[in-house]
Amino acid sequence: MTGNSSRGIRAQMNWDDYRHFLAVARTGRLSLAAKQLGVDHATVGRRIKALETALGANLFDKSPQGYALTDTGQRLVDVAESMETAAIGAAADIGGKDAVISGTVRIGAPEGVAATVLAGIVTELCRAHPQLEIQLVTLPRAFSLSKREADIAIAVSAPTSGRLKFRKIADYTLHLYGTRDYLARHPGIESVEDLKKVRGIGYVPEFIYDKELDYIPLVSPDIKPHLTSTSVHVQLEATLADGGLCILHDFMAAQYPQLQKVLPERISFTRSFWFIVHEDYARLERIRIISDAIVEGMRNRLG
Repeated sequence: MTGNSSRGIRAQMNWDDYRHFLAVARTGRLSLAAKQLGVDHATVGRRIKALETALGANLFDKSPQGYALTDTGQRLVDVAESMETAAIGAAADIGGKDAVISGTVRIGAPEGVAATVLAGIVTELCRAHPQLEIQLVTLPRAFSLSKREADIAIAVSAPTSGRLKFRKIADYTLHLYGTRDYLARHPGIESVEDLKKVRGIGYVPEFIYDKELDYIPLVSPDIKPHLTSTSVHVQLEATLADGGLCILHDFMAAQYPQLQKVLPERISFTRSFWFIVHEDYARLERIRIISDAIVEGMRNRLG
């Protein structure tokens, strides 16, 4: 596409056109784009059709699997994202520090820390800023900030690419746990080899989305858990129900006096939480306020 063509596209796009286009480009489906934008899917479809007509080009190849960008559509993404960056920057510059903190902010985070630590922090934020809406999303996978799946992400490893700002929040530790009753019924666990005599609980191996969560092979390649789940809370509940032994976050296990560490000198892991935000959004006042509150709050609670 020539520079003149790019300028032509830029001139013919308005705010709503590019918002709808980017939402479909990032999600690949009208229904998901509509949900993200808060409109019905027919409206998104009309916007895309109108834009394609105005530009005289097909932006998507449509199929039952969804909407895939054409070459022209892919080139348009760069133009549209530069406009988005400018719009976000303008909002940050115009909205001063004295402005009321409002709007919706989506936070993607691992389930365990979201329920145990983040829930209390975001509750305090909503109480302090009544016009602020926070969406706390806990899916067993990584979040793409570039695709705007979340505005902020809490992750267990630092990003290695993308236009992202990140900082380390804090370290946390994990140990192998079982209930006192379960361990009383299975005495003599004095070595890693003895773990083959008891039942294990852990993640479903093929759904482990970050290598930092793959603990069991680090204990022993010969150990295989008998009950697995993508949810750390399911693992916790199974452990509390005397289902076996499980590697759990210490900040979660500390809430249950019936849990006891097993081989704590041999089986101990230290991991880190990272705060990640797209560099475009990092300038927004509501993002800055939420960022500082989350980082400070998590450090206090995990410390």
